[in-house]
Amino acid sequence: MDVSRFSNRYRVRRLGENDIEKIYALCVGNELYYKFCPPFVTRQSIAEDMKALPPKKQAADKYYLGFFDGEELIAVMDLIMGFPDEKTAFIGFFMTDASVQNAGIGSRIISGLCSALRDMGVAHIRLGWVKSNPQAEHFWRKNGFRMTGATSNTDRYTVVVAQRDL
Repeated sequence: MDVSRFSNRYRVRRLGENDIEKIYALCVGNELYYKFCPPFVTRQSIAEDMKALPPKKQAADKYYLGFFDGEELIAVMDLIMGFPDEKTAFIGFFMTDASVQNAGIGSRIISGLCSALRDMGVAHIRLGWVKSNPQAEHFWRKNGFRMTGATSNTDRYTVVVAQRDL
């Protein structure tokens, strides 16, 4: 899959182990996220997230992506194709650098992703936000995601499942 199609404005590519320091630097600037979704990020947790897969999915279905403005990593996304069904893509993680937040950049990235996925035949994008995190809920609702009514409980928080139809 040509991930460069996911944005007309930013360079998009798959991230790998050589990018962990850049990802870590982006993530540590977002302390509020980890207040609602602990534990706090580590280099090891990034490496684990880069390989984590939902049930019945293969590494080929996972796209751990970086969005770059020039050489600067401004956003990270974990995208799983064909989950939970063949017509749905799942965003497992999305974070923008703190320096570009509240400027519409995250929404532009999501809009470009939605357009590209729709053109590829994807019908829905699904994700989850931590129930107690009002900033995350506001961002995703503003970007057209609606609660499905399903939740998932972890030992630390409840995740609200949301979906956007394309």
